[in-house]
Amino acid sequence: MKRVNSVSGYILALILFLPFTAYAEDIMRITLEQALEIAEKNNYALKAAKARVDQAEARYVQSRKAFLPKVTLSETFVVTDDPASVFTYKLRQGIINPATDFNANALNDPDDISNFHLGVEVMQPIFNRDAAIGRSAASVSKKSQEHMLRRAGETIALEVKKAYYGLVLARKNLDAVNSSIRAMQRHDREAAKAYSKGLITRSDKLSTAVRLAELSEQKMIIEDEILSAKDGLRFLLRLGSGVDVVPVSGFETAGVVVPADEPVLSESRADLKALEAYAEAAGFQYDMAKAKRLPRLNAFLQKNWNDDDFPGLGENNWTLGINMEWTIFDGYSNIGRAQEARAGEVEARYNVEEARDKGVYEIRKAYRMLRTAKLRIRVAEQSLKEAKVSLDFIGERYRSGLAMTFELLGREQAYTYARMRLNKARYDLIMARSELDYYTGG
Repeated sequence: MKRVNSVSGYILALILFLPFTAYAEDIMRITLEQALEIAEKNNYALKAAKARVDQAEARYVQSRKAFLPKVTLSETFVVTDDPASVFTYKLRQGIINPATDFNANALNDPDDISNFHLGVEVMQPIFNRDAAIGRSAASVSKKSQEHMLRRAGETIALEVKKAYYGLVLARKNLDAVNSSIRAMQRHDREAAKAYSKGLITRSDKLSTAVRLAELSEQKMIIEDEILSAKDGLRFLLRLGSGVDVVPVSGFETAGVVVPADEPVLSESRADLKALEAYAEAAGFQYDMAKAKRLPRLNAFLQKNWNDDDFPGLGENNWTLGINMEWTIFDGYSNIGRAQEARAGEVEARYNVEEARDKGVYEIRKAYRMLRTAKLRIRVAEQSLKEAKVSLDFIGERYRSGLAMTFELLGREQAYTYARMRLNKARYDLIMARSELDYYTGG
């Protein structure tokens, strides 16, 4: 009796545990708008693009050195008995004694001396042409990365739509196949009864089983597509593998409008603006290389304190001056950099033109797909209606014994195929509209 109770208790515990194991995976019901918001916050590609903008901003901050002064504070401590250094440090500390420090013995063999030197140096650029141009290049590069960030957001949004609606398409196709499987299971049972009564041949009976096997295989393929679409969506949204994503939005195609005329490429498209800015930055790089041939002019101010005690705030002195530095010849290094920068600018200009031409091609392709998908929906809807009427008619005749099994199977297959064609047409319409907006860049 105890054993029976223990087994019963075990079974009860297992039953209580099963609901938790069955629902261990979190279910996230999500709309397309929510998916886009999550991707904007979590997607690593967008975060990386934002980091590149921050890097460009940091380079622009660094370029301020072309105009702002450089201030250096230094502290140096030395101990020495070098004759020249001892005399110099005594002079800087203001402790020269004419009576004792100018005789031969004191000069040639002095006692060691300690010196704390506190110095402040200010370097102020006056004329540094290549650094000034570099600041302009940094500013343009920052704008380029900002445009690329905006384009990255648009690209991720398009990828999220493809994954989201791809999941919707697979789920709707699975519904169509499951519906067909249920119908075929009923027909298969009816065929088995008819065969047992000798009303149909063995071939007719097996044909329903063959169709069921085809549908089962098709169902497995679609289920794999669902899993792949979920994996893709989870990747884009940075969701854990334990999250089951369930789309709430469907194929809302009523509001999708086909423009009367083919849209034109917008000059404000983010990636084009980024390429143009990059080409402009490449031009500044060439100007920088040429400007390196010019002299550089900097002013400097030095303030020094010397003492035998830390921090060395005893005697002080200052120096003010202007420094001119001009590289006359550097072994063709700068000439080579100028040639490289020039070639880089030419390449960047070609990339801009190629992107424009490719954009026009992509717009035309997406526009044709949009128009075709709109027409395909009308055809698919009409085909679905006709397939439904035909299937119902043959179904009634089949149940009355007036239609053959192969006729029923053919109508059922046509109806299922019509449902899936309509699903695909609606998916293509939504994606073509999204791609047209993406490639237009308006």
